[in-house]
Formats: sequence, C-alpha cells, structure tokens
Amino acid sequence: MANTMVMQGRCLGESDLELVGGLLAAHPDWNRTRLSRELCARWNWRNALGLPKDMAARTLLLKLERAGQIRLPARQGSSPNGRRNRHVTPPPPGEPISGALPDLQPLQARVVAPGSADARLFHGLLAHEHYLGQRNTVGENLPYLLRERQGRPVACALFGSAAWKCVDRDVFLGWDRATCERNLPYLTNNTRLLIPGWVQVPHLASHVLGLIARRIRADWQAKYGHPVHALETFVDRSRFQGTCYRAANWRRLGLTRGRTRNDRAHRIRAAVKDVYLYPLVADFRRELCA
Repeated sequence: MANTMVMQGRCLGESDLELVGGLLAAHPDWNRTRLSRELCARWNWRNALGLPKDMAARTLLLKLERAGQIRLPARQGSSPNGRRNRHVTPPPPGEPISGALPDLQPLQARVVAPGSADARLFHGLLAHEHYLGQRNTVGENLPYLLRERQGRPVACALFGSAAWKCVDRDVFLGWDRATCERNLPYLTNNTRLLIPGWVQVPHLASHVLGLIARRIRADWQAKYGHPVHALETFVDRSRFQGTCYRAANWRRLGLTRGRTRNDRAHRIRAAVKDVYLYPLVADFRRELCA
C-alpha cells in the first residue's frame, strides 16, 4: 500500500489508518455513526461553517472497507435513505402549462428545505418525471424548486458534488491531480434539471439555468461557508442535444470517455456525454487553481 492515499478529499497516512483500526479494535460495540463522529472529532474534520463532516467520514469508512483496509461493524438497521426512496409519493398530475415565457414571469427559485412540503414535491417530481429518477445526495448539494408567478411548480434543479475526474474539464481548467483534489469543492455539478412533461414553454429551461447561476454562489456560501466558482454538467448525447445549456451560455468542453466514477477496473461502459461548464466569476481559472 502506498504511504498515503486520498479519500473524500482527505489525505490519509499510516497513522490515520492505525487510528481507525485502533478505534475499531478498542470499541467493538460502537456503531458506524459513533465511529464516524469520533473520527471527525479526532481529526477536527469540519466544513467551512465549522460543522463536523460526518457524511464524508461515513463515506470514507465505506471506501476503506471496500478497499480491504478495515472491517466495519454490521449495520444495526436498514438504511434510512433506502426507506425514504421507497416512500417517495408521486405528485398529483399537473395542470398543463403552455404559452410564452413572459406569461410565467417572474419565476421564483427557492432552495428546498429538508423535510418541507417543497422537499416532498421536489423528490416526487424527480422520482416520477426525470428519466434518471431520484437519488439521495451525498456531500454538499443544493436543490431548487422553481414556481411561476401564480405559484405553480415548473422546474426542478439539483446541484451536487463535482465529478472526481473528467479529462477535458481538467485540461480546460489547468488541473493536475493535486489541484483537482484540493479545489473540487469549489465546483458543483448540475446532476438534475427537470421541466415536468405538462409544462411546455419555450426557453424555460435556459431561463431557469440563468436564474440559478445568478444566485447559487450566495446560496452555497450561506449553506456551506464557501462559494463555488463554476458549474458543470454532463449531457447524455443519446437523449439530448444540450440546447438549453448552450442557450444559457454554458461552454461545451468535450466528451466523457464512457466510464463511471466507480469504474476502477475499466470494465463499466456508460453513455458518452457532452461536458459543459459555466464560469460564475471572470477569474474562475485563477480561483480554481489557487
């Protein structure tokens, strides 16, 4: 094994692995949550707001187990994420909305609060209207629900963790591996963009992207204590042409290589996707390479 490895953006040395192994050996009665919280405390692993990075620690432990470095205690119950996914309620059929974009303006973009009525609607729309469905997010993320001026929902957008590696993106930004690992939190991925099927309004999707782009830095700063400097997304070429992203002035950087982030053995084939990026500040390269 190499002297160090990087997981969840954290550099792990021999002493870190010894700490994890020692805690497991000394406290066989601890569950996974207790272990992840203890690691956050020992490492003083916190986000920009000073909150423990508990979810990152849990994911790191799972990766260490998959790599054969540790053996975690058995789960004490089924995953609450799985239970939430099984109980996503489909939204009621929407009233058809058509016409010109100005007839719906001004649109209201709202960050979806966990556990709220908006959250239930947001997850229901993604689960039953988006071709990729709804998945629980891990790490930093911002979900948006957009309503037209009469309060009817017309769009959903979700921004989450950026891709660990994307050759064309990394070349465009001037990222080497170390720079990418250090600055990846300052880039976010538009993982979902949904206009429900009953909404037929030209130019709505590009308008939604522009509306969110003008506020997401402030929203990210407020939630996580640091800004993001650019947005990325990956568009499945077999399904879409990326028209709304181009209309919203996103830059097409190239193509993916038809792999997934979990394809360490180069065996998983995935759809080739167009890579798009939208800078949020003029000096985005300097910020992302600092």
